[in-house]
Amino acid sequence: MENEIVEKPNLTDRIITIVKKRKKLFIVLLSLVFVVLVGILFLNYYQNSENTKISEKYIKAGIFLSTKDKEKSRIIYKEIISSKNKFYSLLSLNKIIENDLEKDSNEILKLFEVVENINLKKEHKNIIKLKKALYLKKISKTEEGQKLLQEIISNNSTWKEIALEISE
Repeated sequence: MENEIVEKPNLTDRIITIVKKRKKLFIVLLSLVFVVLVGILFLNYYQNSENTKISEKYIKAGIFLSTKDKEKSRIIYKEIISSKNKFYSLLSLNKIIENDLEKDSNEILKLFEVVENINLKKEHKNIIKLKKALYLKKISKTEEGQKLLQEIISNNSTWKEIALEISE
């Protein structure tokens, strides 16, 4: 009995036997990992292509604006806002307001609502509120503008000082 040598399987042999026993489980896990990676890559590609399309629209609207074709420019800027792009929607709203492309103040307030409903950081939302408050004051809705300024001040935002100056 002393001469019997019991061979312990080495690590690679143990791994091979485990894989053979649970072959289906490993195939399912590898397939799942592959599908998730392909999904992530596709989503990333899709988002990049959408951002490229929206940036091209923004440039096109700017070209129309510079050639004094305000109607086409306004339409494209509104499309960009409705796409709810985090970057270009706010820029488009600014262009519409700065260049007085939309005459209907109710329509501009609707555009503000669309931009406000985009999932943004708190400080970005506060700057949108600040811009909306300025616009409300411009169209003689001072009380509503003042409420927005008070919200910014009470939130202790980085825009608090500017909101205080405007509210005076």
